[in-house]
Amino acid sequence: QVQLVESGGGLVQPGGSLRLSCAASGIIFSIGAMGWYRQAPGKERELVARITRGGITNYADSVKGRFTISRDNAKNTVYLQMNSLKPEDRAVYYCNIIVDSRSYWGQGTQVTVSS
Repeated sequence: QVQLVESGGGLVQPGGSLRLSCAASGIIFSIGAMGWYRQAPGKERELVARITRGGITNYADSVKGRFTISRDNAKNTVYLQMNSLKPEDRAVYYCNIIVDSRSYWGQGTQVTVSS
């Protein structure tokens, strides 16, 4: 059984920063792409950022230049550094990791940007 555990969400003022982490544990043979998605109230879940096993990244236009995704393959962990946060970044953030060709989701972590 594979589990993903997220951490790092919280309340931050506009312009502030947060760093999200998501670690995969369990019986793991290989890890593929890793990504972060978010879902705001009343909206569909959307891709925020994604990183391949080889380190190729892609971002939603709304976060380019502000968010950075990275991964530590030795720790089976993906990170999302979020800078210059805006109120519209408020959402529940979910990590997604491909483990042994299967897709797994984290439990979600709330990010609130408010003064």
